[in-house]
Amino acid sequence: MGFGITVVPTLGYLSSYQALKLANMYLDHACNECDPAVALVLCHEVEVSLVQAKKAARQDSHVSKGEIGTAFISLSQLLEDMNHHSEAEDIRKKGEKYG
Repeated sequence: MGFGITVVPTLGYLSSYQALKLANMYLDHACNECDPAVALVLCHEVEVSLVQAKKAARQDSHVSKGEIGTAFISLSQLLEDMNHHSEAEDIRKKGEKYG
């Protein structure tokens, strides 16, 4: 049995709630990932999803700035734990600015 081709919508179609939910799912997986390279790719996906959540939050009121800021801070803590200090600092600044 074949599954065919799955078409995934771009992040631009997601609400702020959906983008934040996706970011948190990526973050959870990154925290539990044993392979550092895979975890780093997941961290990138977290950041991309959070940027989309910020954009969408300008048009809807599904999530607060604080919720998005908190997710940025969580991402920065994970990056710090992974010894990506400069990236962690950049993300932390985004979180503080936004949250």
